[in-house]
Amino acid sequence: MALEMNLYAHNVASLFVFVVISTFALANAEEQTKTVEFNVKPGGVVHTFAEGIQDYECSFTYASQGGTNEQWLMSVGLSDDDRLFSCSLWRPQGKSYLFFTQFKAELKGAKIEYANAYSQTAVGGQNDVPLKPEEFSVGDSTVTQNDGKFRAELSKLTLIGQTRHDEL
Repeated sequence: MALEMNLYAHNVASLFVFVVISTFALANAEEQTKTVEFNVKPGGVVHTFAEGIQDYECSFTYASQGGTNEQWLMSVGLSDDDRLFSCSLWRPQGKSYLFFTQFKAELKGAKIEYANAYSQTAVGGQNDVPLKPEEFSVGDSTVTQNDGKFRAELSKLTLIGQTRHDEL
């Protein structure tokens, strides 16, 4: 009987250690990428939505007109070596029916290496439709519309930045 209790206690302890290690590993993996929903609201008022991981953040500031709220997604991710921070935001249904009077996406803690903006998101066999290069500008940490050139159509933004990660 004592041997059975010892085996039972050992198995319970082993299971506990496995659960703790698995939970820690899963929590650590989740810190590398995150996707959240947010509402894009019309009405001409400037709104900002932001999401981050560790020391890095992506923010989306915009004003739009027409229609009703739209559900959008924002994904932020950090590469395994912490050298790249990415941010994508998009309307999962494809094309937004809102008219954007302005937009700005900004990376905090990373310098943009690649960015693109799209008037339509790939869905249902369709491809992403990029904005014309003259419709938006890419800076060190921001992507913004070019007034007078931007045609008010936005459905997706993608940014990848190099972090200020220092080697010891």
